[in-house]
Amino acid sequence: MSYDRYVAICNPLRYATIMTSRHCVMLVVISWVFGFSIILIHIIKTAKLHFCGPNIIDHFFCDIVPLLDLSCSETFIINLEIYVMGIPTVFIPAMIIIVAYAYIVFAVLRIPSSSGHGRQKAFSTCSSHLIVVSIFYWTIFSVYFVPTKGLTVSISKVLSLLYTVFTPFINPIIYSLRNKDIKKAVKETFRKSGMNVPN
Repeated sequence: MSYDRYVAICNPLRYATIMTSRHCVMLVVISWVFGFSIILIHIIKTAKLHFCGPNIIDHFFCDIVPLLDLSCSETFIINLEIYVMGIPTVFIPAMIIIVAYAYIVFAVLRIPSSSGHGRQKAFSTCSSHLIVVSIFYWTIFSVYFVPTKGLTVSISKVLSLLYTVFTPFINPIIYSLRNKDIKKAVKETFRKSGMNVPN
């Protein structure tokens, strides 16, 4: 999304030639193959562990770290692999997003101040994606990169719930609120129920 916004704002005349269907499919395939490869390595390593104690995971879902806590085997190497592979998996996309938005900000600031509507429109096209990405990365960093002794089990579970459930849940809502027809329908619904909705 950030790359798409970068091309649309920084190279608008070349957008149609750069963001072709083939290019979009290639970006999606690379993302999915990379993601599944990382997960497959964790699955293979975890499948070789021995579990002899309780089989109840103290979490909302089968997350890798609480699962490793149940193992009777030595998990130091797997934990090390998770962090060694997790750091580039999280930081590389984050850096791509940050660099893309830095270029976008510089491009938008070069728009003459007399055309303030152009600046506002350019920033509004990015705001939805930026909000969703910020929520997602904030919770990911809180769960996996903040020292675990600083987090209680309950807080860790709630933060995990935020990035696995809350972010996908609000994703369509945030993107839909930019659509004028959706805004109009929401206002009409609230008006019928007798509630006032701010513009």
